[in-house]
Amino acid sequence: MSVIVILADGVRVDTLTSAIDSGAFPALGQLRADGGLHSVTSAFPSVTGPAYTPFLMGRFPGSVGLPGLRWYDRTRAACTFPDYTRSYVGYQMRAMDRDLDPMASTIFELVPDSVAALSVITRGLSRRRQLASLTARSALRAARTHFRGDVKGWLRVDREVSDGVIRQVREANAPFVFAALTGIDKSSHAYGHMSESVLEALRIVDDTVSAVRYDLEQRGQWSATRLWVTSDHGHSRVSQHEDLARVIAGFGHRVIAHPWVYRLNADVAVMVSGNAMSHVYVDLERRARPFWRAMSEWGHELAEQLLGRPSVDLLLLPTDATSCVVWSRAKGRAMVTRNGECVSYLMLEGDPLGVGSDLHDATAVEAYDATWRTDYPDSIVQIAKLAAAERAGDMILSASRDWDFRARYEPIPHVSSHGALHRDHMMVPLLMNRPPARTPRRTADVMPSALAALGRDVPSGLDGESFV
Repeated sequence: MSVIVILADGVRVDTLTSAIDSGAFPALGQLRADGGLHSVTSAFPSVTGPAYTPFLMGRFPGSVGLPGLRWYDRTRAACTFPDYTRSYVGYQMRAMDRDLDPMASTIFELVPDSVAALSVITRGLSRRRQLASLTARSALRAARTHFRGDVKGWLRVDREVSDGVIRQVREANAPFVFAALTGIDKSSHAYGHMSESVLEALRIVDDTVSAVRYDLEQRGQWSATRLWVTSDHGHSRVSQHEDLARVIAGFGHRVIAHPWVYRLNADVAVMVSGNAMSHVYVDLERRARPFWRAMSEWGHELAEQLLGRPSVDLLLLPTDATSCVVWSRAKGRAMVTRNGECVSYLMLEGDPLGVGSDLHDATAVEAYDATWRTDYPDSIVQIAKLAAAERAGDMILSASRDWDFRARYEPIPHVSSHGALHRDHMMVPLLMNRPPARTPRRTADVMPSALAALGRDVPSGLDGESFV
């Protein structure tokens, strides 16, 4: 038995469905006919890098040390002087493996003869199993294409990744293969999620599936293979960019934010991901999180100022390690709490998540079902997990529709974005060549399902459950 996971980074459920319905993507259409196309939730923040942890660790990103694409290190233990910040855009991407919780295993550590292509998480993989001849070239090309905003260059990288995966399946017999194709995401940022460039990138995914399936059928191994196509996040239109760092500086604060993080006597750190979510850290002289109740008075004032911005949809304020206020300018306040593996949602002055009623000591499945049809699917569990993360911000912002939080420094000017708790960002497809034993719910289900399919032991304490 083998498992192949192809991550079509950034593809939306409706984009994939429409493409298959058109008949122009026959390999993906055959997968849907054989096993089905399911809608599952990603993780918050719904952004490349952190949102890989569900696939490769079965855990949500904040709980294993990746609260966002960028974050501030209060403890000064992981990040270095003078800025104590992390950004996985650029050279610090190589720090992701060591930033992960060492007690949480990757699937590469549990299945050491795995192979990966263009994965930002590689802990447990030997160099030769990272398709080294491909990765060395594509890493340099990825840096050039990113900082030049070269979308066509990303499609060339995807084709190299595809060729490497096809060659790997043809010549070797790795039990687990994980391959990330990022062209859909880059095309969506530049041109929108239904653009011709997105369909061109999706064609590479279809060609990859077609070639892999053909080779496995020729060798009589297709029936012993599970092939899944999925995504780490969705996308939605952006028409207005809030320069969050500049806004907070305008309130009278000394702000550090990427790419200019070297600022003396800063009092606020703004760490944007996606770009539709952001961590905001205050009282930077403290080595431990102050939480809402112990925050300086000016921090309380800043929270109210941010809530008044049209760009801010949800303002999350962790009050301690187990509870978080959810605040919406238009829909009021509620409290999310965590008690062991159970979560609660208590409406205080409104219903910001649109759940419709209080929820008391619900299981992760019950909380999922309660939020499934809202604009914030799986939001209660995701908020509880991220708010409890030691590296999370003192304020966590989820952007309003049509907005994001980064107006400058993007090589590709964004017309589409992701990262927030909105449905368009959180819902992703899971396309498979065999029907599941139960309906998949979350991307975190992929890792334990792969282990179960391979006959390997599934670790306890995961955020996902096997659908195999």
